[in-house]
Amino acid sequence: MMEQTALPKRAAWKLLLLALLAAITWLAYAAAHHHASRILRDQADRQLEIIAHDLDSIIDKFETLPFALSFHPDVIEAASSADAPVVSRLNAALQAIQRQSGVSVIYLIDRAGNTVASSNWDDPQSFIGLNFRFRPYFIEAEHGRTGRFYGIGTRTGEAGYFIAQPVYRQASAIAPAVVRPNGADEKMDFVGVLVVKISLTDFERSWGTSEEPIALSDALGVVFLSNRDNIKYRSLAPLPSAAEQRLAGTLQYAGRQIEPIAALPLRERVHYSQAVERAIGPSGWKLMLFPSPDRPRVTAGYAALMAFVIMASGLLAAWARLQRRRRIEERLSAREALAKAAEELDQRIAQRTEELLQANQRLETKYTTLKQTETLLRATQDELLQASKLALLGQMAAGVTHEINQPLAAIRAFADNSLRFLDRDNTAQVRANLAHISSACARMGAIISQLKGFARKSGEQLEPVRLADAVESALLLLEGDISAGRVAVLKSLDPRCRVVGDRLRIEQVLINLLRNAIDAVEHAAAPEITITLAVGTEDVLLAVADNGPGIPENVASRLFEPFYTTKPSGKGLGLGLAISSSIIHAMNGELAAENLPAGGACFTIRLKTMIEPGTEESH
Repeated sequence: MMEQTALPKRAAWKLLLLALLAAITWLAYAAAHHHASRILRDQADRQLEIIAHDLDSIIDKFETLPFALSFHPDVIEAASSADAPVVSRLNAALQAIQRQSGVSVIYLIDRAGNTVASSNWDDPQSFIGLNFRFRPYFIEAEHGRTGRFYGIGTRTGEAGYFIAQPVYRQASAIAPAVVRPNGADEKMDFVGVLVVKISLTDFERSWGTSEEPIALSDALGVVFLSNRDNIKYRSLAPLPSAAEQRLAGTLQYAGRQIEPIAALPLRERVHYSQAVERAIGPSGWKLMLFPSPDRPRVTAGYAALMAFVIMASGLLAAWARLQRRRRIEERLSAREALAKAAEELDQRIAQRTEELLQANQRLETKYTTLKQTETLLRATQDELLQASKLALLGQMAAGVTHEINQPLAAIRAFADNSLRFLDRDNTAQVRANLAHISSACARMGAIISQLKGFARKSGEQLEPVRLADAVESALLLLEGDISAGRVAVLKSLDPRCRVVGDRLRIEQVLINLLRNAIDAVEHAAAPEITITLAVGTEDVLLAVADNGPGIPENVASRLFEPFYTTKPSGKGLGLGLAISSSIIHAMNGELAAENLPAGGACFTIRLKTMIEPGTEESH
């Protein structure tokens, strides 16, 4: 009962300690994260202060340049009259000032918005002749105010900061307003606008050394400068339709589709979730730096890990002391348990010894039975081996009888023909038939030799064989049977078809397939055999088809089994297709049979091809 009560108490203490450890670790993480975030924001604010100061310095440096140039006499005269010598002189002056000051371009626009003089007058992308009345900086200068504008140039496609000042006919006059009869105000001395374009790309390029994203946005919230390309020309928030129309009318960003940063993929926009901001310039610009959210997390993680290690070390030390005290108590109780266990062990040893004796007796009985079974199995195996040897001898003897019967039939046919030719005194044909008989006798000897070689499966006799010649030889041997059965033989032979094999064995297979086809069409009204020989990319297909009754379904599965035949007694032993299949397999080929849709059977031989080079296909 005491042990059962102690277990829940121990579990409760463990849970309490784990909860305490987790709480202290979380508090350390939260405190370190807050402290690191505050430090990071302070650093970002100081960095923004430096960047803002540099940016203000660059803008202020050229802020008064267009105002000072607007008092130049050539500027006033060129804007008023566009006199060619004056414009030419002003172009040279503006070009010299542009090169000396380092600005992108300086140009003069008349009151109609047309550019009459420019520092890039001799450049292919010169501003002269372009109308910029639609630009906001022109509209501001037209109303007597300094025009400030950042946008992408419609001519050069290069972004820049534009500062524009109005030009008046009398330099001492500051656009006196005259009330016209219709009540509209018009500045009678206003003749044009002088514009200076400043490139901020060098300033933007200097941000590339910063690890954190830095961005500068306009009054609409569109980022136009940044050291991260994926947020450039994107808005901090979705733009209202009025802002989009304004951008489209001024071509501020060359007609670009401004999408919000929120449209970026999550893995990209997570870097822009929080920012340190600072207002800059008179145009409502906002300079932003996006501190990395990973740095406070890493710092907080280290702090939490340190707190965890310290707390865990203290808890482990306390746990080790408690365990030492428990081990001493366990040793005392273990001595008592050991004596009791020794007694129980003696009893179990006696019981296990009795069980082992009984198991040994059962094993001896099973071993005796197993030896008797093994003796019977060996005797059965010897009998099966002897039976297999007898079956093989019978198969070979029957095969010799089956294969020699074909050349004998050919010899008989040539002999009968020779007697007829002798009666006609046609000695030349008799001599040819005797040569065929001699060749058939030689073939009989070769057949016997080849059948003896089946047991050895020798590959030394393989050589290139032209299948068309083998087909012709087989047809020659069966010419008498084909004529007697009035069988029409259709041939489509590709002379290029060559394989690596044994010609004699291939002829044996062909003779057997043709013999079976002749027997199959015996009762056909118009007996016909088709022989097709075609070459593919890797295989040669030799097909022997007939228009007989086809292969019965109950025969197809056993067609290539030895001693299985559907012919009547005395016409076959059922070894022809089995031996033919063995011959083709020995040459790494395949022999298959199928019924044709139009009726009849087709036997196909597939062998690896050897295409004879330079031979054209013919039929």
